[in-house]
Amino acid sequence: MPVKILVVDDSAADRLMIEKMLSEYDLLTASDGVEAMQRIDEHEEIQLIILDLNMPRMNGFEVLAALKADDRYKRVRTIILTNYEELEDESKGLELGAVDYIRKPISMNALKVRVNIHLELLRSRQLEEQKQVELKSVFNTIFSRAPIGISISYASGPKDKNVDPETQINSAFEQITGRTKEELIELGWASITHPDDLEKDLENYRKLKSGEIQSYTMEKRFVRPDGSSVWVEMTVASFHLPGESESGHIALLKDISSRKEFENTLRYSSEHDSWTGLYNRNYLKTLLERDDESRLREKRALVSVDLSTVLSLTSTYGFQYTQDLIKKIADMLRQF
Repeated sequence: MPVKILVVDDSAADRLMIEKMLSEYDLLTASDGVEAMQRIDEHEEIQLIILDLNMPRMNGFEVLAALKADDRYKRVRTIILTNYEELEDESKGLELGAVDYIRKPISMNALKVRVNIHLELLRSRQLEEQKQVELKSVFNTIFSRAPIGISISYASGPKDKNVDPETQINSAFEQITGRTKEELIELGWASITHPDDLEKDLENYRKLKSGEIQSYTMEKRFVRPDGSSVWVEMTVASFHLPGESESGHIALLKDISSRKEFENTLRYSSEHDSWTGLYNRNYLKTLLERDDESRLREKRALVSVDLSTVLSLTSTYGFQYTQDLIKKIADMLRQF
């Protein structure tokens, strides 16, 4: 958007002189403060004002005060026109929000140099604002479309409720946990964490908030409204915003329920006999090695049941009969 410069002075001669000095720029003029405010409201392209202080109806100080009091005019930069004997006016004008001053009689070179400086500052600000808009657009796209759950919290703790309305939660996070953003904020994440995983999660979070660690990753379960559990791989990292005393944190969730189910199936197959469903020799070996490493002091007993004689029945009753008999024995042993 092209920048317009508003020249405000009750002296027609001074306005004409400034117009000639700045003839290469897009200018508007006003003869007093009231007319100046009307011009500003009518033309949002006005971002630089050259303002005389001594004017009828509404003087320059009153214009500065009006601009400062309304957030709509934050975009506007003001250069005030003063006289050499009005040093106090310069200080007062700067206190009211003016960014610079030019003393009368006006020097063409000084005026152009100052105007160019402030126009360049305005262009830099516009570029920075455009960059921020683009970055925000990219962030919103990633946040809303990412296949992983994302939660950004600025202050709330694990059990806090309704204290952080600025918490950001994307749709993937809602889908994974089976709860809406409002429900998640209302409950707090600790209350929907599986009891068996809560202690470890709280300890990691304590270290994160104390600064002992900057991030942590763990596998945990969230409890859904229907009572079922969903396994997730969760990474939590802290961050600090400028001017904020407390740190916030971002949590990334990946649903690993399918992987966990597959791992459990493999583990079961490796530890159980496929026919009887009883623990097999691999599990016994693992259990004995674990007990040996832990150096348990309590005594344990190992009971062995020899079923080899049952196999002799195969020649008389057949293979299927023997297998069914072994399975029935296994079902009875499983009760103990």
